[in-house]
Amino acid sequence: MNGTSKSKSQHNLNQVKQNRLVLINDDFNTFDHVVDCLVSLCDHTPIQAEQCALLTHYKGNCELLVGEYQDLELIKEDLYLYGLDTQIV
Repeated sequence: MNGTSKSKSQHNLNQVKQNRLVLINDDFNTFDHVVDCLVSLCDHTPIQAEQCALLTHYKGNCELLVGEYQDLELIKEDLYLYGLDTQIV
């Protein structure tokens, strides 16, 4: 394989659009509830979930996951059922 083919393949991989699932801060859910949801629904470690909850509290939002829209939409719906506000961007 020559160098041109390799760079074209790498370029095509970079063109795949990755969507982000972002948690939005609210005044309704407790810190522990948010952490529990992120651990169980997003497969975050407890420390990772705590960091996301803190970032969301202080910055207003935090990126939870990156991936394909369809996959993120399913997680977004589950988080909504538990009262968490998220957006896919």
